[in-house]
Order: sequence, then C-alpha cells, then structure tokens
Amino acid sequence: MTVRGDDDSLLGDARLDGSPPAGALDGSPLGAPPLGGALDGSLLGGAPEPADALTAQILDAAREQFTTFGLRRSTVDDVARRAGVSRVTVYRRIGSKDSLVSACLLREYRRFVTDVDEAVASLPTVEDRLVEGFTVVLRHIRHHPLVGGLLRLEPETMLPYLTVESGPAFLAMRGYLVDRLDQARQAEGQPESDPTPVAELMVRITVSFLLNPVSTFELDDDDRVRDFARRYLVPLLGR
Repeated sequence: MTVRGDDDSLLGDARLDGSPPAGALDGSPLGAPPLGGALDGSLLGGAPEPADALTAQILDAAREQFTTFGLRRSTVDDVARRAGVSRVTVYRRIGSKDSLVSACLLREYRRFVTDVDEAVASLPTVEDRLVEGFTVVLRHIRHHPLVGGLLRLEPETMLPYLTVESGPAFLAMRGYLVDRLDQARQAEGQPESDPTPVAELMVRITVSFLLNPVSTFELDDDDRVRDFARRYLVPLLGR
C-alpha cells in the first residue's frame, strides 16, 4: 500500500540524483532490516529505540505528527519540519512515507513486546503468562495514542497494516510468541512440542478483536479479558 498526503504523491520514490532512496524499493527503513526479511520474530526482538539519535528524532516527530493529524493528512515534509531536518534527510535516514509509517509502527510494536515481557516476567506458569500477555496487548493497543487512535479515527488506513499487508509483521509477532511459549515450556520441563499453531491462533484472535471490537464477548475491562483468555486461549495449549 502507498500512503500519500495531498502534496507528496511523487516525492517518496526518488533522491535528488533521481535514484530511489535506499530502502524505498523494498519498503524498509534505512538502518533496519527489510520488513519482509526477518520472519522469525527478530524484528520485534531489537531494542525499542534506534541506535542513533537522529533516526530516533525523526521517528519521534513522525509519531507526534501521525498521532496529531493522522496518516492521510501527513506528509514527509510535515515530519521533516517537526524533526527540524530536511526532507532529504528523512528520505536518506528512513525512506519514503510508507517506510516512515512502517518504521514508526515497528518501534511501537517493539515497545509493546517489551512491556509484555516485563508484565509476565514474574508469573510462574505459561498459562498465567499467556493470560496476562493477552490482556496487556489488548489494553496497550486500544489505549495507545498512535495505533489505537488510528484504529479509531482512520480504520480504513490502518486496516492494510493489520490484514492484507501485514504478512511480515504477522509472522514476526507469531515468531515472538513461538519463542516465548517455547521458553516457558523449557522452563517448566514440559515435553517438546511445536507452539506455532497456538501462537498463530493467538495472533489472529487478537487482531480480530482489535479490528472489530463489537462482539458477544464483553472485553471492556482487564478482568473480563483475563476471563476470556483463561476460558478460550489457555485450552489451546492442550494441557
């Protein structure tokens, strides 16, 4: 998908010398692995913050811009002005507007999984970790000023990032869950098993509730979310 504002329809794909910016051809931000390149959860395993200050400054500006004005009304020029850098610097550091959106969302997803890891670290069983992790993810995304805000205000713009164009992100999240479930199994001394089907179902269920919260299941507070997880997600573990 190409997300463009009113005045950057032809700007996202070329440098001053006429060549496409690095990362623009595959949609990946500069200095980061291509979004389609790491499908085992490693995209979510990196540090939440970029290693260099300038990239972090640009992503901070993008987050503020997208949160305030949404994706449709925002351009690379807007982000550059907010960051106090030139448009060319944004292209060279991150890439096109699509790359900027992807890099911004990836950083937020990394923050999500960091919060989830911290929330479940002291829990004794994989069942407890699954329940609390599901609860934390739903809460964070729903109330997140960028991701949750865009889901409420521009669902048609965010929809492709969670559905038809979410392949790499979906596989990365599934890989993250596979890794965590496998670690928990080993810590408990459980026999070896493949957690991939369970992880995939968890991701699909979570995305469905985010996209369409209207449901026979009342998940409007943490206690109800935990009850849902214990009733319907924990049995997926097959214990």
